[in-house]
Amino acid sequence: MRAPPEPGRTRRRPRFAHAAPWALALALAVGLAPAAAQNADYAREQRWADEVVPQLVVGDALRLEALGRSFLALHTVGAGAPAADRPALLLVHGVGVHPDYGLIGELRTRLADAGYTTLSIQMPVLAKDITDGNAYVVTFDESTARIAAGERWLRAQGARSVVLVSHSMGSWMGNVYFERTPGAPFAAWVCLGITGRIGAMSGNRLPILDVRGEQDLEVVRRWYSVAARRLTLVGHPGSLQLEVAGADHHYAGRERELVAAIEGFVGGLAPPR
Repeated sequence: MRAPPEPGRTRRRPRFAHAAPWALALALAVGLAPAAAQNADYAREQRWADEVVPQLVVGDALRLEALGRSFLALHTVGAGAPAADRPALLLVHGVGVHPDYGLIGELRTRLADAGYTTLSIQMPVLAKDITDGNAYVVTFDESTARIAAGERWLRAQGARSVVLVSHSMGSWMGNVYFERTPGAPFAAWVCLGITGRIGAMSGNRLPILDVRGEQDLEVVRRWYSVAARRLTLVGHPGSLQLEVAGADHHYAGRERELVAAIEGFVGGLAPPR
């Protein structure tokens, strides 16, 4: 499986699937940390930013900071009159790409068109030749800090509540964030295409929308992974599990249906106090 192309090359949708959080935890517990693990590739992040920012058509580029490093974020104000009871959405992309790539790029603009303010953030990436998702464990401290920084920034802009929307590796990173952040300040979590189970949430009982595609990666849709996630959702009142008909891991051609599902879930949340 190939890593995403660098700037200037033909874009293709990433096909890599990361391992389930529980599988990595087991590996680390027995001393089998991924041999390919390296530091985050900040030069690669900068190359993504150098490509994305000049071509940006919708939204505004800005820089946030976490753990002493700045990173790219794309802010798009929701269409229409501001709605005090409508949460802002923090978007977290998958492995090795950028905050305007593929599905997340589609969601940040389509959800803004639907009236939701979005902030799509650059997550840590490794070198392009690293295709083992388990290697991304070395980025989890930073990914957790970036999610927290994105939420704080949206609150500082006036958002009364924030929902985390994550895809693939981003969903694994989101799960790690909740595991490490008791009392996390999110109103809900839209978890797209997580591989395997949803692991420990450190007492966070926020509503979760667990979404998979009908033709998703096998590791996402196998029956025992789906069943394990369903059991987890029992402890999260207001949660739902959803399969998008005809959708693959990247929801290609099914973005409209996915946006409608996210709107239906987020719109049903209790208004912020």
